Amino acid sequence: MKLDVIKLDAGKSGSIDLDDAIFGLEPRADILHRVVRWQRSRTQAGTHSTLGKSDVSYSTAKIYRQKGTGGARHGSKKAPIFRHGGVYKGPQPRSHAHDLPKKFRALGLKHALSAKAQAGQLVILEAANMAEAKTAILAKQAKELGWKRVLIIDGADVDANFAMAARNIEGIDVLPTMGANVYDILKRDTLVITRAGVEALEARLK
Repeated sequence: MKLDVIKLDAGKSGSIDLDDAIFGLEPRADILHRVVRWQRSRTQAGTHSTLGKSDVSYSTAKIYRQKGTGGARHGSKKAPIFRHGGVYKGPQPRSHAHDLPKKFRALGLKHALSAKAQAGQLVILEAANMAEAKTAILAKQAKELGWKRVLIIDGADVDANFAMAARNIEGIDVLPTMGANVYDILKRDTLVITRAGVEALEARLK
């Protein structure tokens, strides 16, 4: 697969050959769904908690005699059927994370990259560098390029000036290659990868 390479000033900077094994797959929704679900479950707090019958603060005395009342037999008022009683089998703090094979996670990243390439939402940038950290300059360039909700993936390291300039612009996120993930890629309208980012991703996923 061949794509044009652009600069931040929207000028042309040649072209680049992308590996079809990474950017040319037929995207599968089931693979993407499994990887996104794995990612989101790892970030879920799992701090939900309820009080059971043994946790609520209430008298343990039998509320009325066993026989002769004409009503059902009851003991402690902590029972779940009573108001202010404990919750039966309610949620308790736990981790929602589950395992997913490393090869499958890598496959999911390939399908996410391929999905953006197939949808025409992949842009290759020559370099994400700035001489000085000026948010106004980067915001103007992004507007001229038509970037609204965009994820920029650089090489192993992100240029400090570029990262600082992008930090206050809503809709622009910058990640190093090792931070590239399926959820963040799919969440944005446009995926921008630098030349260095493409080389690092191909080395990571081969």
